[in-house]
Amino acid sequence: MPAHHRPGPAGPVLRTLPAALTTLLTVLALLFALPATARAVTPATGPAHPGPAHPGRDWMGSTVRAHEGGGRGGPAPAPLASVEGVDVSSHNGNVPWSALYSSGVRFSWAKATEGTSYTNPYFTQQYDGPYRAGMIRGAYHFALPDNSSGAAQAAYFATHGGGWSADGRTLPGVLDMEYNPYGNVCYGMNAGQLTHWMADFFAAYRARTGRDAVIYTTTGWWHRCTGDYTGFGSANPLWTARYGSSPGALPAGWGFHTVWQYTDSGPTVGDHDRFNGSYSRLKALANG
Repeated sequence: MPAHHRPGPAGPVLRTLPAALTTLLTVLALLFALPATARAVTPATGPAHPGPAHPGRDWMGSTVRAHEGGGRGGPAPAPLASVEGVDVSSHNGNVPWSALYSSGVRFSWAKATEGTSYTNPYFTQQYDGPYRAGMIRGAYHFALPDNSSGAAQAAYFATHGGGWSADGRTLPGVLDMEYNPYGNVCYGMNAGQLTHWMADFFAAYRARTGRDAVIYTTTGWWHRCTGDYTGFGSANPLWTARYGSSPGALPAGWGFHTVWQYTDSGPTVGDHDRFNGSYSRLKALANG
């Protein structure tokens, strides 16, 4: 038998097996003990956002139920003149737009930005997807008033997906003003400071795009954080959030709502909305 095939003494080999098995089991235990975030997969549509860590509660309406409650069921029967829509952000991932269109959804707003450092890694799929499916689409900005000026955030938003084009199928941008998910619900600012910040945002957005931005908010937040300010109702369309059978009392300054977010637990994607008017009026909003 050739020397290189000759078996060696069994003792040393057998004595090393328990140590090797112990080492292997230790490595496996450490791997399974790692936090889930350490094993997370980066979304296929883009890299993780470049901004600060997010708590996972930073999409439109993410703070509403905790502060204002609301039912889980759908709203009352739709009026004759209304259009079904949805709003989405990175927590929805890649959205099946053709399925939503088949279910009757005709418009969508996707989160584009937050503050001046975050961009939604799924924005391209969530902004172009509904357009290709035949919907009217738009983008929204999650406000961080304690982070930077309104003008700075409007510029960041307009540059990173929040612009507007007169193609008949692009809605004006939305400013999402709701309870701060990171700390003090009014961002540590008083009513005058907050309304000045919003006016700064609206003026800069209009100068950049030629359109008045829509504002998303709730009556409760508006009362608590702006002191029932009435100065925006004549120019900025209202998107109100209330999870129940009707939009309820509106924030001060508006006599009617343009969009109503009526649930955060709808089919396919949680956040469902109704445009307060016919499809032709929705197109008119897109056309400016």
